[in-house]
Amino acid sequence: MFLAAASTGFVAGAGLIIAIGAQNAFVLRQGLERSHVALVVMVCALSDIALILCGVAGVGAMVREWPALLQALRFGGAIFLGWYGLQAAHRAWRGAATLVVAQGKERSRRRVLLACLAFTFLNPHVYLDTMVLLGSLSTRYPGMAQWAFGLGACVASVTWFSVLGFGARFLEPVFRKPLAWRALDGGIAIFMLALCALLLLRPLD
Repeated sequence: MFLAAASTGFVAGAGLIIAIGAQNAFVLRQGLERSHVALVVMVCALSDIALILCGVAGVGAMVREWPALLQALRFGGAIFLGWYGLQAAHRAWRGAATLVVAQGKERSRRRVLLACLAFTFLNPHVYLDTMVLLGSLSTRYPGMAQWAFGLGACVASVTWFSVLGFGARFLEPVFRKPLAWRALDGGIAIFMLALCALLLLRPLD
């Protein structure tokens, strides 16, 4: 149960974190520019870990006192995931996603740190993904298995941001091609819509 919960948490966390957005585009850009990559990866990963653990603890505690809240989160999360999946599918169909790497003088460490924090905490989706969706999904598992789910999601976050930031230099030729973004968005769409169907068709205990 512990390993299964951790594996599910890793997959769920990866599916939500990998979605291309402002934060990931920022991390990728910093990686491509090779500018303060370690700082950016550390801030993003630690922020995600804190939010995930708060979600597992906070949502789980509220659900025990108000079971109806879980059902509200279930349908709200399904709607959000469905919308997110359709948006990803639309981007994959249109093939309009691109990344233009800014050229110029390297920004200061303080400026990069503030930008990283802004991309992380000023994005409302980060609270839905980590504190609400992952927190509510973790309540499927009893006792320590719930924390194993959260641990798996945390490992996914650290892994993703490390690969994205430090591996970006090797991906520059690939991600200058629209086809790569279409493939990535297509995979995101499939996962999000599948998770949406899971929430709608499988009642939470």
